[in-house]
Amino acid sequence: MTRRIRFNAFDMNCVAHQSPGLWRHPDDRSHRYKELSYWTELAALLERGRFDGLFIADVLGTYDVYGGDDRAALRHGAQIPVADPLLLVSAMAAVTEHLGFGITTGTGFEHPYPFARRLSTLDHLTGGRIGWNVVTGYLPSAARNFGADDQLDHDERYDRADEYLEVLYKLWEGSWEDDAVVRDPVRNIYVDPAKVHHIGHSGKHYTVPGVHLSEPSPQRTPVIFQAGASPRGVQFAAENAEAIFVAAPSKRVLTQTVSGIRDALETAGRDRHGARIYALATIVTGATDEEARGKHEEYLSYASVEGGLVFMSGWMGIDLSRYDLDDPIGEVQSNAIRSAVAAFQEFDDDGREWTVRDIGRWAGIGGIGPVFVGSGETVADRLQEWADDTDVDGFNLAYAITPGTFEDVVEHVIPVLTERGVYATEYVPGTLRNALFERGDRLPPEHRGARYRVGGVGSTALPDEVSRNVSGELVI
Repeated sequence: MTRRIRFNAFDMNCVAHQSPGLWRHPDDRSHRYKELSYWTELAALLERGRFDGLFIADVLGTYDVYGGDDRAALRHGAQIPVADPLLLVSAMAAVTEHLGFGITTGTGFEHPYPFARRLSTLDHLTGGRIGWNVVTGYLPSAARNFGADDQLDHDERYDRADEYLEVLYKLWEGSWEDDAVVRDPVRNIYVDPAKVHHIGHSGKHYTVPGVHLSEPSPQRTPVIFQAGASPRGVQFAAENAEAIFVAAPSKRVLTQTVSGIRDALETAGRDRHGARIYALATIVTGATDEEARGKHEEYLSYASVEGGLVFMSGWMGIDLSRYDLDDPIGEVQSNAIRSAVAAFQEFDDDGREWTVRDIGRWAGIGGIGPVFVGSGETVADRLQEWADDTDVDGFNLAYAITPGTFEDVVEHVIPVLTERGVYATEYVPGTLRNALFERGDRLPPEHRGARYRVGGVGSTALPDEVSRNVSGELVI
């Protein structure tokens, strides 16, 4: 059976998202990130290409592991300056009909109660096309700027995120009944109070006694995105995520990652394919293989090795500035980075030992995912090979230059995939969740969040016979 391939676009409200140094390329327009027209034009382009969505990353701190400060990050514009991703969505939704929007925010830096309203608002304004990428945080600089010495321990961050999601599920799924808004001018009732429930949440991290401030949106709970790769992160994703982003530099690593996630979904009581898995990749393409290779070499000439090391240091928590660029990777004291580079080396046929410089060059275009270079036919062959061999659902496409990389994909790759019958010829109508799964707008019954629906197994909404007096005390 021919496997369908799906695309997301991967961007960020900044200049150097995943390809440090490429902002210097004369065709790159990432400096326009401050202009609304950049985002509306990009959204329209992606919708022409029938992308599932635009996934916008975010950070709330600087990459200051490399060199022990953020000066290198600032020099290279490495995700700094960076602006808020949520404020872009309404404008992009206004110029599109089907494109989804996955927005990144962290669970450690905003209380879930106002956040629930913001996401419900976007779900209303987009007609149900909003998704939320749940991140627990990884940059120590972000924690310091919010008054902490460092991030919480890794697993503790996920424990807090579990409760964060519990609060949100209670608000989104359990506070308002579907028919709570009656708009009855005869009886002078806009909302039936008996159909709006206080959630009564009292936990380790959050106390939220009241009702959700927004009426139910088209999806109620936005599509949950997640990108955790650790065992605890995979467990969290299996229990909550409907779209999972992974970054693997080789087919072998990607196959293992996808298989592990599929197993975890089953362990969580969900369908093995109950979440769409997208692998990070960058495509450099043109009318011919020769043209594409020429573009790639040109892009590499602009890529910043130091900028790549700034990112790799932040992602892995190791200050790579302490090593000479030509030091062999075996001299870098980190099991994490050695295992990552071992995976990178699978692309090399000569078996040479990688250096610190090689790491920076690898991360110079598209981060730590593979870069597929070639004509539309050549790239389509590689994409199909990876999808068939790894069981991945699609690709989260980073860019070398923007919007040029996405324009090239729409012009050269998508027509080939469409002709081969492995790419959608039209959008599935409705919400983002329905477009992804064709099972309707709401969470499926086996999803963790569904148990918090009004009257559900895990719902803590107060029963109809319980009300509150004006002082907030319970009256039975």
